[in-house]
Amino acid sequence: MKTGLTKVVLAALLAALPLGASAQQKLKFAHVYETSEPYHIWALWAAGEIAKRTGNRYIMDVFPASSLGNETQINQSLSLGTVDVIYTGQAFAARTYPPLGIGGAPYMFRDFDHWKKYSESQVLQDLAEAYYKKGGNKPIAFVYYGVRHTTANKPIIKPEDMKGLKLRVPDAPLYIMYPKVVGANATPIAFAEVYLALQNNTVDAQENPLPTIFAKKFYEVQSHINLTGHITEMLITIVSGQLWSKLSDADKKVFQDVFREACAKATVEIAAAENRLVDEFATKYGKTVVKSDRAAFKQAFAKFLVGPDVAWDQALYDKVQAIK
Repeated sequence: MKTGLTKVVLAALLAALPLGASAQQKLKFAHVYETSEPYHIWALWAAGEIAKRTGNRYIMDVFPASSLGNETQINQSLSLGTVDVIYTGQAFAARTYPPLGIGGAPYMFRDFDHWKKYSESQVLQDLAEAYYKKGGNKPIAFVYYGVRHTTANKPIIKPEDMKGLKLRVPDAPLYIMYPKVVGANATPIAFAEVYLALQNNTVDAQENPLPTIFAKKFYEVQSHINLTGHITEMLITIVSGQLWSKLSDADKKVFQDVFREACAKATVEIAAAENRLVDEFATKYGKTVVKSDRAAFKQAFAKFLVGPDVAWDQALYDKVQAIK
């Protein structure tokens, strides 16, 4: 009788083991941005909220500033399942599903309002779903990264002013399109190495939104902030397919809700910082802020935004432009 009872107790303990083991899962969230930036601050908030809303079943550690690799590497890690969540730019996600890159094309959006409506549109939801079907990783939220501008040690007013400039860009096709069209020399360099490359004159210029130029201190090694406004950029929060497939429907909703809230709050902060920094770079940091001829730049890119060299068709381009 005692032996039978022991067997029952052992069986009960063994049955409980997997539950205990899966009761708390540690997750890794990787990104390339500084700890001072809203993306990181709101990622920490999201990690706390996910723990709270899942009763501590999911504990997420956030790894900022390329500590788990550059953007290409963290995208690969996502597919390998060695990281669970990342922020990534559209151009990097577009390596898996190229049409998703349309939102990162130069002069695609009229203004912030156009971008905001696109970020909430069915057009983007359909692209995100196609990305998920193609690569297995799940985009769950979109955050404003800002309008990309060009810093250099000279004024850039017209497209011709960029001829021959060694311009650091991220290593993805749509970023490379920007210098290529205006006759600059595209120089892909990992994000973490850009400050040194500017300081050593390995490159002459770089392009990023104003909050990023500030956070990464690029203004310390560049004299002119040129408001080229060439790309209205977003980051995509993507969950690895390996994690997403294990989540219950209720937990999927928690992840989506939390990250959408975090992204909405970061978007507000980034937009406010952009407005503030235009003045601050001039008055507080002594930089020359140049209002580039955005209409001339836009004209230079018009013929490149549809056609054989881009990964989307006229119909998708028209859908994005029709968003009001």
